[in-house]
Amino acid sequence: MGCVSLSQKGFLAFLVVMGIVVTLGDAYCFSEAYKPGQATKGCFIDGKLYPFGEIERTENCHRCSCSQTRLSCCTLFHTPIGYDKENCDAVFNKETCDYDVVQKNDPSKECSVYSRVG
Repeated sequence: MGCVSLSQKGFLAFLVVMGIVVTLGDAYCFSEAYKPGQATKGCFIDGKLYPFGEIERTENCHRCSCSQTRLSCCTLFHTPIGYDKENCDAVFNKETCDYDVVQKNDPSKECSVYSRVG
């Protein structure tokens, strides 16, 4: 008893790594409560009126839930933080709602990204 087999160590390492990945994979979210009567036609998000209900994608790449009492939104993208910042740039692509990380001297070539945050 008390011994941990190699397969158990591997499984524990896997669980630790997955815990880190899940933590880094969360999107950035925000919420706003409305005063009674404040939201009568929908929710304003970045200056645009959206109808009550679920909003799959705003113009600025958020998924939102809009009601007469609350607006809740989360980003559809994750910001890259682990990449070669000396030789690469992170450029936001509104069409894909994601960052393209490309070489500074040749933007047609992608760079490797090691981690992202939401």
